Amino acid sequence: MRYLKNFNNNAALVEDDSGKEYVIIGNGIGFGKHPGDLVDEGKIERRFVPSDSNTPEIEEFKNIRPQAIEVTSKVTAMLAQKGNLNFSDYQYFVLVDHIDFALKRSLDGIEIPDGTVRWNVKHLFPNEYKLACEAIQLIESEFSVKLPVSEQIFMTYHLLDAESDGTKLQDTVKITQLIAGIVSIVQYDYHIELDHDSFNYNRFVNHLRSLMIQHLSGKWHQGQELDPAVLEIMRQRYPQAAETVERINTFLTNKNGWQLNPDDKVYLILHVWRVTHRQTDD
Repeated sequence: MRYLKNFNNNAALVEDDSGKEYVIIGNGIGFGKHPGDLVDEGKIERRFVPSDSNTPEIEEFKNIRPQAIEVTSKVTAMLAQKGNLNFSDYQYFVLVDHIDFALKRSLDGIEIPDGTVRWNVKHLFPNEYKLACEAIQLIESEFSVKLPVSEQIFMTYHLLDAESDGTKLQDTVKITQLIAGIVSIVQYDYHIELDHDSFNYNRFVNHLRSLMIQHLSGKWHQGQELDPAVLEIMRQRYPQAAETVERINTFLTNKNGWQLNPDDKVYLILHVWRVTHRQTDD
């Protein structure tokens, strides 16, 4: 593999022996290199094929400051160690691009308001939010800057994206908004504030996220279906939870055109009942 062009110290355009081009990323991988030099492949942390539809264009790498690439590598390494989070090459580039733009906004004094979103994300995904705050602290330390608090939310979205088996960042934002709406429905119906630290609350949120990822990835309806009579039994045993699930179904239909099938309703009835009656158990 030989160098074709350096973008900066940490990114370069190269080609292999068959003539296939890659953009490679690695700490110091482009430093002092010239066209035709051999690549030390042991230094490659990421590689992108510019011709693929899911990879960024070469020009996009040229515009990213090398410090953003360097700190992104440190952030992803920290997240892999503390949260067992692994970013795909595409997710890595999206994160690099975001961090680069966040630093520019900070220098320009521009902040994107988060409104009530910050509260929702913090309580819906507390573990990811905590890791996101640590990642922001790392970036601030590296650059001696203070990023807007809204960056904690955007970083949380990137972490959720890395967990979500192929969903894109815009889908992660949509999932977060839908889950927040469903939690509001449950709290309104039962006139309670759910315990965001409880085991059953976390299990409820994770079930909702899994269900929505299935919808977005086209894997919905896969697997063996339950006996239809089970839903009727659940409705009789947990009538209030069943009514809440029907409101959730209407909400998802109005927001996204999704209809819960009988199996979805059975499991959601159980989750709604548990999260509203056994918040401190287990």
